[in-house]
Amino acid sequence: MTNTAPETGKGVAYGLAAYTMWGSFPLYFALFEGIPAWEVLIHRVIWSCLFLAVVISLLRRWPPVTAALKQPKNLGFVLGCSVFIAANWGIYIYAVETRHVLQASLGYFLTPLVNVAMGLLILGERISRLQVVAVVMAGVAILYQFFLLGELPWITLALAFSFGTYGLLRKKVELDGLSGLFVETLLLLPLGLLTLAWLSSQNLSHFTESAYSTLLLVSSGAVTAIPLLAFAGAARRLKLSTVGFLMYINPTIQFLIALYIFHEPLSTAKLLSFVMIWVALGLYSWSAWVGRERKGLA
Repeated sequence: MTNTAPETGKGVAYGLAAYTMWGSFPLYFALFEGIPAWEVLIHRVIWSCLFLAVVISLLRRWPPVTAALKQPKNLGFVLGCSVFIAANWGIYIYAVETRHVLQASLGYFLTPLVNVAMGLLILGERISRLQVVAVVMAGVAILYQFFLLGELPWITLALAFSFGTYGLLRKKVELDGLSGLFVETLLLLPLGLLTLAWLSSQNLSHFTESAYSTLLLVSSGAVTAIPLLAFAGAARRLKLSTVGFLMYINPTIQFLIALYIFHEPLSTAKLLSFVMIWVALGLYSWSAWVGRERKGLA
């Protein structure tokens, strides 16, 4: 990870772009109504891989990819990234299709605090006592929702931990952002193609159902890859906790879309969970800002 000021500035710009695009995703995936989430996931994998292959060819960036593929023993972290990002994609599509965007937004509000906890426990990053309090408060908010509503907000937790783990593993990958993302989707491509072939043989595929569905599924490649490219650029240039801080944009946009466009109900119990996590994020943000001021970086 590069810590120079220009590189940090680029990282922040990449992060802002990625999270703004991700925040608008509910509007895009709502267009897939009638297509099962897992089928959309298959096409996201296939078309993302093909889109990235075109970009790599245009930029003449094949050497890092071929070098990585010649050393399969070193692809463990990349495979881990593939698994966790695919899980995140699938769960998110399901959340939009079933109109659980509020729960998805809570998951992404929680993710920065999951990043902070992972940075502390796994990467050995230093955090203040106030930041520890913020992480604990987020945990209390989830427990509160569990005991009050009688159900575990599994979409929230699955999204937070799958994306948090993806970000953690991505920092361990030596490949640059573009090459790494291509190899991640490439590792999933055979399974995606086999599943698509099976769907077609059983006449269950929506791919050729209409020109609209075909275009929509193909577009998922570019729509998926572009923000991930931006995120990879941010993750390699910034501390994990800083990447988490920028993520506030994503769930805020999702929260507003869920309330004012999808008109999802927000109970008092759920609202209180959101408030607790917002307070936790506020504590973390304040502590991080004070720390930067003391170092003369604010």
